[in-house]
Amino acid sequence: MITSAKTSSSEMNKVEQKLSVQQKVFADDTIAIRSLDWDRSRFDIEFGLRNGTTYNSFIIKGQKIAIIDTSHAKFEKLWFEQLLREVNPEEIDYLITSHTEPDHSGLIGKLLTLNPQIIVVGSKLALKFIEDQIHIPFKSLEVKSGQYLDLGANPTSGVNHNIEFISAPNLHWPDTIFSYDHGTNVLYTCDAFGLHYCSDEFFDNDQKEIYEDFRFYYDCLMGPNARSVLQAIKRIDKLPRLKTIAVGHGPLLHNQVNFWKEKYSEWSSNKSKGNEFVSVCYISDYGYCDRLSQAISHGISKADAQVQLIDLRSSDSQELTGLISESKAVVIPTWPVTSDNELKESLGTLFAALKPKQFTAVYDAFGGNDEPIDSLASKLRELGQKEAFSPLRVKNIPDPIIYQQFEEAGTDLGQLINKKKNIASMKSLDSNLDKALGRLSGGLYVVTASQGEGSTFRQSAMVASWVSQASFSPPGITVAVAKDRAIESYMQVGEGFVVNILREDNYQKMFRHFLKRFAPGADRFADVDVVNNIANGGPVLSDSLAFLDCKVSSRLETPDHWIIYGIVQNGSVSDLSCKTAVHHRKVANHY
Repeated sequence: MITSAKTSSSEMNKVEQKLSVQQKVFADDTIAIRSLDWDRSRFDIEFGLRNGTTYNSFIIKGQKIAIIDTSHAKFEKLWFEQLLREVNPEEIDYLITSHTEPDHSGLIGKLLTLNPQIIVVGSKLALKFIEDQIHIPFKSLEVKSGQYLDLGANPTSGVNHNIEFISAPNLHWPDTIFSYDHGTNVLYTCDAFGLHYCSDEFFDNDQKEIYEDFRFYYDCLMGPNARSVLQAIKRIDKLPRLKTIAVGHGPLLHNQVNFWKEKYSEWSSNKSKGNEFVSVCYISDYGYCDRLSQAISHGISKADAQVQLIDLRSSDSQELTGLISESKAVVIPTWPVTSDNELKESLGTLFAALKPKQFTAVYDAFGGNDEPIDSLASKLRELGQKEAFSPLRVKNIPDPIIYQQFEEAGTDLGQLINKKKNIASMKSLDSNLDKALGRLSGGLYVVTASQGEGSTFRQSAMVASWVSQASFSPPGITVAVAKDRAIESYMQVGEGFVVNILREDNYQKMFRHFLKRFAPGADRFADVDVVNNIANGGPVLSDSLAFLDCKVSSRLETPDHWIIYGIVQNGSVSDLSCKTAVHHRKVANHY
């Protein structure tokens, strides 16, 4: 049964406020409570959000009652107000926790104070994480793939709600488990298949409107675990009559379930091609390890390289040995000096599995009691490992600048392991075709972009020659940006950028400066004169002939580039008598 959605809020109306809660009955005996965070601009490992986000939780009323996930702690008042309208807490039998990241588990402790008899259901790792979070005793039920929780039939509808569990580790936390209600054919996936998109639209009614956010979310959070995504989809495909994917973020997927599932499968298959991959290790629920490892992994994926995230707390020793020994490179975090026996055993397995002269790299977990990063780097040198990138040090709580540095280091590593493949690719084009394509000339430009404010302010830049006017009204241009360029993450829909047009008579200095390789996190504008406060999208170079201040309207994906279509909002020419610098190429299969 489908009913209309209702939105409850505090004294302020939605226009004035930042938080609200939406309720909807969307399947038999099944209610969604969606916590709408309208203005949240950053999330998780510091990915920018243009449309806010939601935190979705669910109530299933069989003979027994189950809650699936709670919400972020900031929604305590609003969420409990709505929950109490739908159910008496004393009648709740189970709390199924899909995974324990705070945006989904932030109210578990409060719920258990209302009813200490609630049985918390989750994976073994999830139950351990909850113990560490709430510090109060609770009843629990550990579940694995293939196990069921029968809530029985609802006395009114007669629908039997039998919940099947599907393990989905690393999507995107190691404790994740999906829940499938055979009574309603609804699959509850928490982070998987979600998107950061806040609106009153309850379902995926407009595919075009949410597609960019859905893809960006996949690239940031699921792409680094493409192999795990494919394993989860294999399990999902065995489910009968899947009607709805009830996600943890964004609108529920109901109208075009097969489309979204096929996209996950397509993207993950593309990312999983080839045998060489990087293992990025992390320690779940320790310091900033989860988020920092995700940033490195995202950077590796941008370079079209394969990556496998490995949780050192939960990995089976045999599986860990296999992954480490098969990896082209291994990235290792600092670990707590006072490690438990299980973690010590995993660390021992990791070091024993390393191959001679294997690429390795290390990063600070910033957990407060870490093994010194220099000691770890020294140990790897003594073992004869090759350094993939310089140790990534974290001296303060990670901010967007740190995450960007980690992402760029990951991209450099991805390019390193793909070096042979890229060289082979350069040689693969037909000579005549290659030379013919090379006769396409273009101007010379420096594209700049900036994000954040104050201590989180950051900037990026790249040399571009594939720039073209694309529309008259509104005035629009396209820019081709390679997927492994650091600036690509700044150029999402709704973000700004600036095209600096270089002068024919004075372009060499800027061209050479921005063409050189920068270390991860390096200031690309050091020793460069810029004019501030005349463009919204990014810095304007003092020596440029002209600039165009643009806002990204849409993105088109090609195999190795994103075609960015931007609306030009402002622009100016410094010298009408001068011409644009032109770039003539000899070949067309590399820059």
